[in-house]
Amino acid sequence: MRRDLSARLQLSVSEQALFALQIAVAGGADERLALTLDGGALPAPTELIDELGNRTHLFDCPPGDLAVDYAARVDGRREVPSSDARERLLALRPSRYCPSDRLLFTATREFGDVHGAGARIEAVTRWVRERLLYVGGSSKPTDDAVDTLLLGEGVCRDYAHLVTTLLRALDVPARLVAVYAPGLSPMDFHAVVEAWDGEGWRLVDATGLAPRESMVRIHTGRDAADTAFLTTHHGIVDLTWMQVTAVVDELPQEDWGAVVRLG
Repeated sequence: MRRDLSARLQLSVSEQALFALQIAVAGGADERLALTLDGGALPAPTELIDELGNRTHLFDCPPGDLAVDYAARVDGRREVPSSDARERLLALRPSRYCPSDRLLFTATREFGDVHGAGARIEAVTRWVRERLLYVGGSSKPTDDAVDTLLLGEGVCRDYAHLVTTLLRALDVPARLVAVYAPGLSPMDFHAVVEAWDGEGWRLVDATGLAPRESMVRIHTGRDAADTAFLTTHHGIVDLTWMQVTAVVDELPQEDWGAVVRLG
């Protein structure tokens, strides 16, 4: 399986800003990352890599029109990062967008009679898929899983946050993953969930918008606070245009009953 991926961002920087960019494929690839400001090349950013293989590109940028251009080719399957006890413990704890302690009663009421990690993963994913409506632009960047449950609609990150939160409330480790997703329409960065089923990290996507087999990992974390494709830590910045592409040599047929590991 060969995936060709790209992300192009255009930003207006009004006041010098520190950027944390998370669009590069986890673990590296045959790739190119270019930064230009007002048409001139910027120095290569500092790359930070953590124990999960997540890659963050950090750079300061003065005022001007900034363009970010990333392209990668990924051949074959990739290694699934970290399955040690520490990572699974972190994936059980409440986090900024996944307040699992606040949905403990809901999770117990809806799924208390479902036993086994695999069965709970399937039941929660199906429940969220049936309960929410996918509506672009319906949620705010500050909405957490409780907000999504009350609203009854959202986008991919909202679906992923609610699945993650309910699974953690049921003592199933779950984490958010930002991916490139061939077949997604409209094309964008996509958010999915990895849940520990006792044997490995199972990939689930309650939106059902793209086949899981061809997805490519970008960043893995507790929730969107860890996996956002772009964060500015000071300065004034506007994102004026963005284009994401993800193409696979042969788009696989999705089997939603199959166990898939993100590779």
